[in-house]
Formats: sequence, C-alpha cells, structure tokens
Amino acid sequence: MSSLQEGDLILRGTRAPSRLQAARGTEESAQGAEKPFQQVMDVSTGDPHRAGMKPVSFVRQVLAACVYPKLLDEKSLPLDARQRANTLLGVCSGRSVGSYSATAYGIPYVCKSVTEFIMRRDGGVSSNPEDIVISSGSTKTLLMVLHLMASGEGETRTGVLTPMPCPHTLPTLLNMAGLTLVPYQLLEDQGWAVELDELHRALRTTRGHCSPRAIYISNPGNPTGHVQDRKSIEEVIRFAATEGLVLLADEVYQDSVYGQGKESLSYKRVLFEMGKEYSKKVELVSFHSLSSACMGECGLRGAYMEAVNLDPAVMKYLRDAQAPSSPPVLPQLALEVMVNPPTPEDPSYKTYSQEILHSMTTLSQNAQRACEFLNDLSGIKCQPARGGIFLFPRLHLPPQMVEEAKMLGVEADVLYCQRLLEEEGVRLGAGCENGQVDPNFHIRLCVLAPSDTLDEILARLHSFHLRLLERFP
Repeated sequence: MSSLQEGDLILRGTRAPSRLQAARGTEESAQGAEKPFQQVMDVSTGDPHRAGMKPVSFVRQVLAACVYPKLLDEKSLPLDARQRANTLLGVCSGRSVGSYSATAYGIPYVCKSVTEFIMRRDGGVSSNPEDIVISSGSTKTLLMVLHLMASGEGETRTGVLTPMPCPHTLPTLLNMAGLTLVPYQLLEDQGWAVELDELHRALRTTRGHCSPRAIYISNPGNPTGHVQDRKSIEEVIRFAATEGLVLLADEVYQDSVYGQGKESLSYKRVLFEMGKEYSKKVELVSFHSLSSACMGECGLRGAYMEAVNLDPAVMKYLRDAQAPSSPPVLPQLALEVMVNPPTPEDPSYKTYSQEILHSMTTLSQNAQRACEFLNDLSGIKCQPARGGIFLFPRLHLPPQMVEEAKMLGVEADVLYCQRLLEEEGVRLGAGCENGQVDPNFHIRLCVLAPSDTLDEILARLHSFHLRLLERFP
C-alpha cells in the first residue's frame, strides 16, 4: 500500500463509529440502563477539566471580575487579579466582555501581550503584533490556514505532509479544506521520533498524485508525547527550506515537557538561531491555545497563531479572514492571562506557582506510572511520553477479536474501546482516529487527570483487558 493510499484510508473516517458508540454508551447510562459502573470516565480527549483537574485560580478570578465588574471592589479577590481585570476591561469596547472584539484578528492589547510572551520564551527573538492572529480555538486557526492553501485538483491538489499518528481532528480538517493528506510515519520503536529519510520517502510518493505545499508538525507530539531535540527540529527546518514547504507547527503542549534531559524549544527560536539563510526564508506558522496543559481551558476556545515570512498579502488575508465577525472577547482575555501570568512580586504568584507545579507534577508522575502499568499488561506496549498529555500504547489484539471487528465493519481498536466503555465505563480514543491503520492498533489515553481518577481508570482497564484475554485465549 502506498503512502497516499494510506492517506485515503485515513480520510474515509474510522472516527465516526467510535464516537457514535461512545455517545450511545453515555446516553444509555444517563437513561438508567443497567451498567456495572456508576459513571463514565472520559480520558479520550485532551480535556483536563472534564477529567477532574481544577482550573487555575488566578485565571478564573480575573475572568470573574471581567464578567461581573462589581467584583473589582471585592476584597476577597487578590489585588493583582482585580487590577488585571480592570486593565483588560479597559481594552474592551464599552468596558464590557459582551462587546465585539476591536478587530477581526483580535484585541491589539492581547496581540501585544502574545508577542511579549513569545520574545521571553525565545530568548529575545523579535515578534511583531502584526504577525499574530487570534481565533476561537486552534482548530479554527489551523483551518483558516488550510483553506488559504487549498488549490488545484488531482495531481495539482495541495498536499500536506502529516505525521502518523497525528491529532485526531487533523484528518477531518484536511478533508474539510479540500487538501490531500500525505502521511509520514513516526518511528514508534524510537519513541515516535521524526526521521528525515521518512520525510523524503513520503514526499516521493506525492509525484503524480498531488502538489505538496506544507508539512505539519506536532511538538510535543499529540498523541505520542515525543519531544523533538534541537537537531531534529533543525533537520525538519532544512527539509522544509529545501523543498519549499510551509511549516505548520502545533506547539499547544509547549508548557508540558517533563522528560529527563528534554527541553521545550519552539520552532521559531531554532529557526532564527540557524541564521538568516533560514530565518529570512522559511515560512512558519505556529499555533498555541488555551488547551495547553497548564491552562486546560479547552471549552473557552481561544488560540493564536504567529506567522513568519508569509507574503504580506497572505498575512492580510489571514488577519481579515474572520471578518465581518470577530473572535469572542472572553477567550482573548484568558489568553492574555495565559501568556502574562503573575510575577514573583504579585500577591497571586505563590498560589499560581503552586497550582502550576501541582498540575505538572501530576502529569509527569501519571505519565510514568501509566506507561509502566500498560507495559505490564500482556498484549500492550507503550512508549514513554516526554511531553504533552497523552499516551499512545500499541495493542496486540487476539486474531479472533480482529476478525469479529471486520465482521462488524469497524476497526479492531474501535471495538476494543467500545467494549471497554460498555463493560467498564471508561472512554479511550481509538488509534485509528489518529490515522493509524491496521495491523498497528493503538489506543489514546489522556493522563492529565487527578491521580485517584487515573488509578480508577487503570483498575477498570486492567479488569477489562484480563477478561478480554480470557475470552480470546
């Protein structure tokens, strides 16, 4: 099977059966159907608050005062939270979060805060508010870019090199935008590493089939937990430069690197440290959002992209793309708090730091012990995560179960997840949603959850898996 044939299989959609069956299980539980569990525990997506993680106090305090300005005089709220809320209301039209955003690309004050964050993160590398676009979630932000790139039919149709596995929403977005998914395989036995030879192999398969114009990278990896080092990032940048590809860098989990000896490096920082030969040439669009591990405010739907070296006309299109509407105001204010957190001299700093440390400690410890637990189960092999909030273990399923899945018209990992949901009330993501095709069956598990919640999930998974092995000896 060629790489592009794999892409066709991925886009046909194995996601729908899994989600429909999962929804049915939850619906039945809600209607009082007899189940051997009290509640459904969902760790299939990167939604830490759904899993039970607590929001950051400072974020909610600021937003509360913005939504209900009478709280600006409430002494029980920290002074710096009230001051920040007052400042943010000052940049809202009519001092109200119910007003429209000042521009189609976001509130200028928030865009400026984003650039200041980027410059701190990247050791002083320049960032311009004119290169920032804010929208209601990274999915929408990415879709704006993909729609802009879409052109041609058949062998002239735009292709995007896409990692396998990839974020579970990405194949659908590429399909919606009318782009061809060109899969490149991450090396599972090397911790899901990106390999340069594999990128060249994937590019060769496009000849006569599509016109590759971009490469998508997720770092830290979603759902793999892989963290690229400087050498790997430089290789991808050189590859993109040589082949004339736009770099689309998903860096949503940049705040959650915990692997020993690993560091969080942005593609932009490495690009500019490679010198003008690359920093003036390579087109880079990077994405960050409120769905980051530290914030976990997925439901607020706020994100930004920074575009580097794009043609001014293209940049103008992206900045105007959301007109005549505009991104919602409240998520923009949350973004401002995310990129501009309390500093050591602020009253909220101690509590904020303790809460962030607790989340990161929980995440790193959960990732390690869940990986060890999964590797102790017969028929499951899990690569350790070095960053991000997911584990993506491989399932070696009994042949009888694979055949049963074929008879039912679903992927075997979908059937595994469906049975786990029905019997134990645990919802995991099927690996086929992330672009993995048989015989490489996988499951996706978000490990950013309270420790006791993860304990319960692993215990239920253990019981189910042992019954499965007994059922199919």
